Amino acid sequence: MSHPARRSALILIDIQDSFRHMPFWSEADLPAFRQAVLALDAGCRARDIPVVHIFHVGAAGPFTEASGHVHAMDWLPGAPAATFHKHTHNAFTDTGLDLWLRRRGIDHLIIAGIRTEQCCETTARVGADIGYSVDFVTEATLTFPMTHAGSGRSYSADEIKAHTELVLAGRFARIVSATDALAALE
Repeated sequence: MSHPARRSALILIDIQDSFRHMPFWSEADLPAFRQAVLALDAGCRARDIPVVHIFHVGAAGPFTEASGHVHAMDWLPGAPAATFHKHTHNAFTDTGLDLWLRRRGIDHLIIAGIRTEQCCETTARVGADIGYSVDFVTEATLTFPMTHAGSGRSYSADEIKAHTELVLAGRFARIVSATDALAALE
């Protein structure tokens, strides 16, 4: 499917070393996530689609700039078109990303990164609300099991991803594979 008037950008959210220092970090799903992200990155760069890195800067722990962990994971290619630091869950509120995208005529976002249900989902929702079309590449997002504070029920990463797809699809984003996201750029 071709979108000749559409201009795209790949938004890679929080693929940063900070997560490796969190108690919930697990490498179980990392190989598949890495493969999908690298395919998107290479495919977008080959098509002259800008790749944007977003990093979360927090007030404590491994997300502080002083920690030395707010940088790309070692396997993520460098030289993005732009890098933004955020202090909220979405990549827009305090970063200048929206202005950067609009100045370049970009109206379509491909979202990937860490955590599926937090910063990736929130960025997709805000992006859609402010007028971007959004492709959410779930296989190129990473999350971790969580336990509900009230019920004590544990949710697997796959259950969290399925819920995220459910609430985004058709409302805020098109849910696609990395292959389909890249094919839509042809």
